[in-house]
Amino acid sequence: MTELMQLSNAMADQVESAGAGAVRVEARRRLPATGIVWAENLIVTAHHVVEYEDDIMIGLADGGRVGASLVGRDPHNDLALLRTEAALTPANWAGDDGLRVGHLVLALGRPAQKVQAALGIISGLVNPADAMRRREKAMRRRHRHSGQRRGRGRRGGWGRTLADGYIQTDVIMYPGFSGGPLLGGDGKVHGLNTSGFSRGVSIAVPAATIRKSAAALLADGKIEQGYLGVGVQPARLPDSAAESLDQETGLLVVSVEAESPAAKAGLMVGDILAALDDEAVEQVDELLILLAGARVNSEVAITLARGGAVQTVRAVVGTRS
Repeated sequence: MTELMQLSNAMADQVESAGAGAVRVEARRRLPATGIVWAENLIVTAHHVVEYEDDIMIGLADGGRVGASLVGRDPHNDLALLRTEAALTPANWAGDDGLRVGHLVLALGRPAQKVQAALGIISGLVNPADAMRRREKAMRRRHRHSGQRRGRGRRGGWGRTLADGYIQTDVIMYPGFSGGPLLGGDGKVHGLNTSGFSRGVSIAVPAATIRKSAAALLADGKIEQGYLGVGVQPARLPDSAAESLDQETGLLVVSVEAESPAAKAGLMVGDILAALDDEAVEQVDELLILLAGARVNSEVAITLARGGAVQTVRAVVGTRS
């Protein structure tokens, strides 16, 4: 048997084995999508394919169908967690990710009864900081062409982003593949494929992100997002403040919501935010990432420039789901 045939057989075996953990998710009006069995009665899928929350149906590998309910959503990572009464076999999830650029991967989908597959390679591994910079560049390009103001700090202002980085591949995302597993050479699930973010680029949510999101959704049914209640946009710091902080830019406050954490802390229109708990904030996404997670409902120190002078105020971070 040739080496190519051995490789082909190995990949076919992986698809057959992993296919049992890939299910069909019927939660939108168009073509069904795919989900991955997370635990015996839990399924993780892409947030953007769950268009309605009632009468969700799950298509199984044996051709059967069972109902499911929505546990919760993590829109910032395009994840949704579903619960079903059926006893399912969990997928073989990867532990600490050992993926490298150039590794072969398989994307699986089950938009119909039979599992489908696509072969590709890892073309990029993007960490949260890199993802943030890419989003900001894209934001600047969009607003430059549209004439809109950058960085509006409204709820959902960072829109469709992957908060914790992502896996980039050259896999062809066929219709209905969103929410399906990305298999590594070890046959384990290293991520969840989604077409909900970058047009023309195939990306997957890493298993580590899914693990963290699923735990939060099981505990609270939602992902908490901290907020201050300010509208901001990038701006240059006054020369004196820039020299004092060793930082050229910050976030200009253009609006303050009434009764918000920012208003209660005394933030004013015209302030330029420079840091949160001594971590510099120069772009909108940086502020949003720093407000997430452990800082929700906690007091933070906000360094700002007001009238050219550097000041520090303290605010209790509010909660937004």
